[in-house]
Amino acid sequence: MRKHLLKLLLFAVIAIVLLTAAAAWVVLTPVALKSEQIEFTIVPGSSMRVAAREVAAAGVELDPWVLRLLGKLLRVDTSIKAGSYEIAVGITPLELLKKLTRGDVTQAELALIEGWTFRQMRERLDAHPDLRHDTQDLPETEIMRLIGAPETVAEGLFFPDTYFFAKRSSDVELLARAYRSMQQHLEHAWQARAPELPYQDPYQALIMASIVEKETGRADDRPLVAGVFVNRLRQGMLLQTDPTVIYGIGEGFDGNLRKRDLLADTPYNTYTRPGLPPTPIAMPGLASLQAALHPASTEALYFVARGDGSSQFSPTVDEHNRAVRRFQKGGKP
Repeated sequence: MRKHLLKLLLFAVIAIVLLTAAAAWVVLTPVALKSEQIEFTIVPGSSMRVAAREVAAAGVELDPWVLRLLGKLLRVDTSIKAGSYEIAVGITPLELLKKLTRGDVTQAELALIEGWTFRQMRERLDAHPDLRHDTQDLPETEIMRLIGAPETVAEGLFFPDTYFFAKRSSDVELLARAYRSMQQHLEHAWQARAPELPYQDPYQALIMASIVEKETGRADDRPLVAGVFVNRLRQGMLLQTDPTVIYGIGEGFDGNLRKRDLLADTPYNTYTRPGLPPTPIAMPGLASLQAALHPASTEALYFVARGDGSSQFSPTVDEHNRAVRRFQKGGKP
């Protein structure tokens, strides 16, 4: 009897060793792929069963039950992360499972550029091959609702930056991130603003920042440009800034601003209407936000482009007219 038990025990040990070796071989042997690299997407809320089927359907020659069983044994079967994945030849089932539970997703990127309008930003979003275009053709008000924003006008409310995201992410998610980023930057800048600025709220500061963004790309000039417009607001003068007029013309602008454009009244024509326009005219960057909320202390009320990217600032209209003749009319009277 004792010998019989010893034999049974020996067989059990051998069986366990063989099963362990077989299991190790299964999980540590590279899986076959239908191509050198394979991409697949796990949608949010997917179970291990669904994820395993997606992996197999993408061209990974691995029985779904292997991945499910391995997940249960390692107690990670409820830890699958959604996103886009990319795997290459040589990956083992264990490595694949770790990738899925770590959320080691492939990333794409999109740069939102300072000075872009919301229309330009949407064109870039709609053209990006790695985004899911859930906002395409939706009205602006619906987009703002989807990202949870209380505003109905989107212009200027998204922070220009480079955003990284998992492939096949929704453009709604990216817009929401850019919106939250602008809100955070604007709130921080507003709390640290210079005293006695002629803005009623942070939104008006954002409008000013968008004007500064479009008026100059030169870092040294931004606070001075903001200083000129702040001085004008304080004195009740018209802002008379061309970028707002151009924005009011819209897609019909042909690149040539004419006198009749300056005389045609629109909500954005700061030659005909006092104060700030009703909304931002573009996405301002952080430097323009800082300039709008920390304008230079200057007596200048006018400025004109020198032709080299910088501007000439003047405190009086006579000095301004001389600067215009010098820099824009070739010194002609």
